[in-house]
Amino acid sequence: MAELTYTQQGDYLLPDLTLPEQPKVDLGHYAQMRRDYLKNHHKIIYFNYLTSGTLTAHLADVQEEAMNLEETLLKQMAQTEGITEKLKADDPMKWTRLMNNLRHSAQEIVKAQVIYA
Repeated sequence: MAELTYTQQGDYLLPDLTLPEQPKVDLGHYAQMRRDYLKNHHKIIYFNYLTSGTLTAHLADVQEEAMNLEETLLKQMAQTEGITEKLKADDPMKWTRLMNNLRHSAQEIVKAQVIYA
Protein backbone atom coordinates (compact mmCIF):
# COMPACT_ATOMS: atom_id res chain seq x y z
CA MET A 1 0.00 0.00 0.00
CA ALA A 2 1.33 3.44 -0.89
CA GLU A 3 2.18 5.91 1.82
CA LEU A 4 -0.50 8.50 2.48
CA THR A 5 0.53 12.07 1.74
CA TYR A 6 -1.03 15.31 2.93
CA THR A 7 -1.43 18.83 1.61
CA GLN A 8 -1.52 21.91 3.84
CA GLN A 9 -4.74 23.93 3.43
CA GLY A 10 -4.61 26.86 5.84
CA ASP A 11 -4.29 25.35 9.31
CA TYR A 12 -5.34 21.86 8.19
CA LEU A 13 -3.55 18.90 6.66
CA LEU A 14 -5.83 17.20 4.14
CA PRO A 15 -5.07 13.73 2.78
CA ASP A 16 -4.28 13.49 -0.94
CA LEU A 17 -6.96 11.02 -2.00
CA THR A 18 -7.73 9.91 -5.54
CA LEU A 19 -10.39 7.68 -6.99
CA PRO A 20 -9.37 4.35 -8.50
CA GLU A 21 -8.78 4.43 -12.23
CA GLN A 22 -11.74 3.27 -14.29
CA PRO A 23 -11.57 2.22 -17.92
CA LYS A 24 -12.70 4.79 -20.45
CA VAL A 25 -15.77 3.51 -22.28
CA ASP A 26 -18.52 5.12 -24.29
CA LEU A 27 -21.67 4.85 -22.26
CA GLY A 28 -24.89 4.32 -24.15
CA HIS A 29 -28.20 6.04 -23.56
CA TYR A 30 -29.38 3.57 -20.93
CA ALA A 31 -26.09 3.69 -19.01
CA GLN A 32 -26.24 7.47 -18.89
CA MET A 33 -29.83 7.34 -17.68
CA ARG A 34 -28.87 4.86 -14.94
CA ARG A 35 -25.92 7.03 -13.86
CA ASP A 36 -28.13 10.12 -13.65
CA TYR A 37 -30.81 8.19 -11.77
CA LEU A 38 -28.32 6.89 -9.20
CA LYS A 39 -26.65 10.29 -8.87
CA ASN A 40 -29.95 12.11 -8.28
CA HIS A 41 -32.01 9.55 -6.34
CA HIS A 42 -29.59 7.06 -4.75
CA LYS A 43 -26.49 9.06 -3.92
CA ILE A 44 -25.07 6.52 -1.47
CA ILE A 45 -25.21 3.69 -4.02
CA TYR A 46 -23.73 5.98 -6.67
CA PHE A 47 -20.81 7.04 -4.46
CA ASN A 48 -20.21 3.44 -3.33
CA TYR A 49 -19.85 2.38 -6.97
CA LEU A 50 -17.72 5.43 -7.74
CA THR A 51 -15.31 5.08 -4.84
CA SER A 52 -14.92 1.32 -5.25
CA GLY A 53 -14.08 1.76 -8.93
CA THR A 54 -17.00 -0.36 -10.15
CA LEU A 55 -19.28 2.37 -11.52
CA THR A 56 -18.18 1.92 -15.13
CA ALA A 57 -18.58 -1.85 -14.95
CA HIS A 58 -22.04 -1.49 -13.41
CA LEU A 59 -23.13 0.97 -16.08
CA ALA A 60 -21.79 -1.28 -18.86
CA ASP A 61 -23.76 -4.21 -17.40
CA VAL A 62 -26.91 -2.10 -17.20
CA GLN A 63 -26.45 -0.94 -20.81
CA GLU A 64 -26.05 -4.51 -22.05
CA GLU A 65 -29.00 -5.81 -20.03
CA ALA A 66 -31.23 -2.94 -21.18
CA MET A 67 -30.34 -3.38 -24.85
CA ASN A 68 -30.93 -7.15 -24.71
CA LEU A 69 -34.30 -6.67 -22.98
CA GLU A 70 -35.38 -4.00 -25.48
CA GLU A 71 -34.46 -6.22 -28.42
CA THR A 72 -36.28 -9.22 -26.94
CA LEU A 73 -39.38 -7.20 -26.12
CA LEU A 74 -39.43 -5.62 -29.56
CA LYS A 75 -39.31 -9.01 -31.29
CA GLN A 76 -42.03 -10.45 -29.05
CA MET A 77 -44.30 -7.42 -29.45
CA ALA A 78 -43.85 -7.33 -33.23
CA GLN A 79 -44.71 -11.02 -33.46
CA THR A 80 -47.77 -10.54 -31.25
CA GLU A 81 -48.99 -7.57 -33.29
CA GLY A 82 -48.37 -9.35 -36.59
CA ILE A 83 -45.79 -6.89 -37.88
CA THR A 84 -43.84 -8.81 -40.51
CA GLU A 85 -41.29 -8.27 -43.25
CA LYS A 86 -44.15 -8.62 -45.74
CA LEU A 87 -45.82 -5.58 -44.18
CA LYS A 88 -42.50 -3.76 -44.38
CA ALA A 89 -42.30 -4.48 -48.12
CA ASP A 90 -45.98 -3.71 -48.81
CA ASP A 91 -46.46 -0.59 -46.68
CA PRO A 92 -43.16 0.79 -45.31
CA MET A 93 -44.77 3.85 -43.71
CA LYS A 94 -47.27 1.78 -41.75
CA TRP A 95 -44.50 -0.64 -40.71
CA THR A 96 -42.35 2.27 -39.52
CA ARG A 97 -45.22 3.81 -37.58
CA LEU A 98 -46.09 0.53 -35.87
CA MET A 99 -42.45 -0.33 -35.09
CA ASN A 100 -41.85 3.13 -33.62
CA ASN A 101 -44.86 2.67 -31.33
CA LEU A 102 -43.57 -0.73 -30.24
CA ARG A 103 -40.05 0.63 -29.72
CA HIS A 104 -41.35 3.40 -27.46
CA SER A 105 -43.39 0.88 -25.47
CA ALA A 106 -40.39 -1.42 -25.11
CA GLN A 107 -38.19 1.48 -23.99
CA GLU A 108 -40.68 2.43 -21.28
CA ILE A 109 -40.67 -1.15 -19.99
CA VAL A 110 -36.85 -1.20 -20.00
CA LYS A 111 -36.75 2.06 -18.05
CA ALA A 112 -39.13 0.68 -15.43
CA GLN A 113 -37.48 -2.74 -15.08
CA VAL A 114 -33.78 -1.97 -15.51
CA ILE A 115 -32.96 1.73 -15.21
CA TYR A 116 -35.23 2.78 -12.33
CA ALA A 117 -35.24 -0.56 -10.48
